[in-house]
Amino acid sequence: MLRTIAFGAGVTALLACPAFAHHPSGASSTSAAGPIATISATTLEKGQGVVGIVLEAVNIDPFSDAQLINFAGNHVHAHSLDAILAPSLVIAYGLTNDLTISARLPVVVRQNVREGSHHHPGEGAPAENSVVELGDSSGIGDLTLLGQYRFFNNRAAQLEMAALVGVKLPTGRTNVINNEGERFEAEFQPGSGSVDGLLGLALTKRVGAWSFDTSVLYQLTGTGTQDTDLGDRLLYNAAVSYRILGGPAGPSAGSGGGSGGRMHAGLPEPMYHGGPKGRDHHHDHHPEPVAARGPALDLVLELNGEWHDRQRIGGVTDPNSGGNVVYLSPGVRLSMDKWSGFVSVGVPVVNDMNGVQAEPDWRLLAGVSVGF
Repeated sequence: MLRTIAFGAGVTALLACPAFAHHPSGASSTSAAGPIATISATTLEKGQGVVGIVLEAVNIDPFSDAQLINFAGNHVHAHSLDAILAPSLVIAYGLTNDLTISARLPVVVRQNVREGSHHHPGEGAPAENSVVELGDSSGIGDLTLLGQYRFFNNRAAQLEMAALVGVKLPTGRTNVINNEGERFEAEFQPGSGSVDGLLGLALTKRVGAWSFDTSVLYQLTGTGTQDTDLGDRLLYNAAVSYRILGGPAGPSAGSGGGSGGRMHAGLPEPMYHGGPKGRDHHHDHHPEPVAARGPALDLVLELNGEWHDRQRIGGVTDPNSGGNVVYLSPGVRLSMDKWSGFVSVGVPVVNDMNGVQAEPDWRLLAGVSVGF
């Protein structure tokens, strides 16, 4: 029998804004017929897998040279950068109908890092303030592994809940050298050097062509390179999505957890014909499938928030780090056959930074994937 599965794309954003814009998204996620950055409670079916590429880009409103010089003159150690790019390889696999594992490995690029410098030449000469061009920092980032266990699945009410447990491993580079011949500070390195734990919850409710999703994910950060603790993070998200083209987004389209779009490991699950390997067509978990009807198009609107604690270097708290950012993020997803893609543009509606930090201007999430 033929059926349609659309895989949404959940790129939980551990991305953006100065001190905490210095490290991109490390979490992976799943979603139903809509979310792009919000994690859905829907899981992949047993034996179903997805692999793809996700791009995260954050454009920063940088400090001017005059601002950096002024900060340096007031003994404020401030940095600035232009943008963060993080293309990632992502893969997800359904171990059971209710347990999905996913992995994400990014390449992290930070463009045009600059800082203010305060120098005393000595012999009674006045202090000199200037701007130091440190250049770009790039390299392999940290690997994130995430397990998603759906512990509640009421098909009649089309309501699902899932627990999220994961770990971020220190696979990224921590020895990138700047234009001055010195190591970039820990916050600008592609990797953190720390082992971090991830714990969260996701909830999904579907009504016809609509999908309503919300998720929270906490990252407990350890001490890593250069004796630096980059600070814990709390990601909180809410999304509403609507299928304007193609079959219905809910379970009536042929999947026990909902057919429409699902997201795993930060990439869109493709639509394809035929059930996953090892599927039992007689199991009551799966209602009678329906034939695919061509492409599916979803519209998505999300609020994506990230709170970030201050970082600590050698046990000393950096006052110019951490804060809270909330993005309003409209997006769209197109799925057909084994392929799916999405794009979302986030505009900050809350930029509440601690101390002196450049702020994010906008964020782009885009991805493409194929099922196997």
